[in-house]
Amino acid sequence: MNTQEYIEIEELYGAHNYLPIDVVIERGEGVWVYDVEGKKYLDCLSAYSALNQGHVHPKILAALIKQAGKVTLTSRAFRNDQLPLLYKELFDLTGYEMSLLMNSGAEAVETALKLARKWGYEIKRIPRNQAEIIVCAGNFHGRTITEISFSSEPLYRDDFGPFTPGFISVPYGAPEAINKAITQNTAAVLVEPIQGEGGVIVPPAGYLKKVSEICRANHVLLIADEIQTGLGRTGKLFAAQYENVRPDITIIGKALAGGFYPVSAVLADKPLLGLFLPGEHGSTFGGNPLAAATARAALGVIVEEKLIERAAEMGEYFIEQLTEIPSPHVKEVRGKGLLIGVELKKSAGGARRFCEALVMKGILAKETHVDTIRFAPPLVIDKATIDWALPSIREVLNVK
Repeated sequence: MNTQEYIEIEELYGAHNYLPIDVVIERGEGVWVYDVEGKKYLDCLSAYSALNQGHVHPKILAALIKQAGKVTLTSRAFRNDQLPLLYKELFDLTGYEMSLLMNSGAEAVETALKLARKWGYEIKRIPRNQAEIIVCAGNFHGRTITEISFSSEPLYRDDFGPFTPGFISVPYGAPEAINKAITQNTAAVLVEPIQGEGGVIVPPAGYLKKVSEICRANHVLLIADEIQTGLGRTGKLFAAQYENVRPDITIIGKALAGGFYPVSAVLADKPLLGLFLPGEHGSTFGGNPLAAATARAALGVIVEEKLIERAAEMGEYFIEQLTEIPSPHVKEVRGKGLLIGVELKKSAGGARRFCEALVMKGILAKETHVDTIRFAPPLVIDKATIDWALPSIREVLNVK
């Protein structure tokens, strides 16, 4: 079958809740993917940062295959031999005393919200069912009913109400707005250190530090959604570390299993995660042995191959080179590490056409928030590969 035939079948039988670039990928290796006709592409999206370790990393693949031949699922009705080791390795890597494993990022966000509410009632003594959580405009934390309830994107909200109450939205990048919104019923502030889906929006320097100080002064939890920014993507283990901030709760996912398996986690210390009692929260698949073994290998690759350091070095170079491209369409280049956004002027006619032009050059990127091209290749990328891509990017950014 050829590309068009696959697309026709998908359009006929699949729900139309995505608008993908019309490339049908058959296989991948490292930073490269190949379509069903054998054409080679540089992956500059990394499945929204789920593939920090690259496609089909051999060490992670071997761990998954080995565990799949032993036992894949026990449910949490019983213990398994992989999850305790993952708990310990997450502690060693992140410093958080406890973790709670889920599957998708959206599930992990929901878990963190439940935890914050329980802390609010049991520890802060907020009146029952009155807890408030402050969020930021432009956020993306998932697409569950609760998560779209505090989205500021009409597309995510229209026709999906009624919405979950208890969320207060303030402008992103404005700590004084958070301070003003806090009441006696505020349990937590939920924030992305960099808004990825929002257009790779980097807040002003010192923003997260100030938010952390405000939370501490007001007996409010700080929750950092590092699902996309964490595990090395921005050149630090967590993006919050750029401001020496240690949130009370950190949410991770995506690259936690290297793109092989959906694994997410909520990280916190014992006084917080210890609040959950048996039966209050769970997941049939959360923390299953296949997921845990795969995540252990994925974390090992990040450390052993120094992917955090590589992201910092390659990201600095990539951003520098993109910034120097003379283009009548580019408004701004921004980002940290290998999470990079090229925002185009309104006159450019949207980022989609530029992404489609990049496909013809063998580069896969994706528009976000209409006017921004996101460049986020796997962290295993090297300088020679970036140099290979730059002439094509320059050419595309100068099309009429």
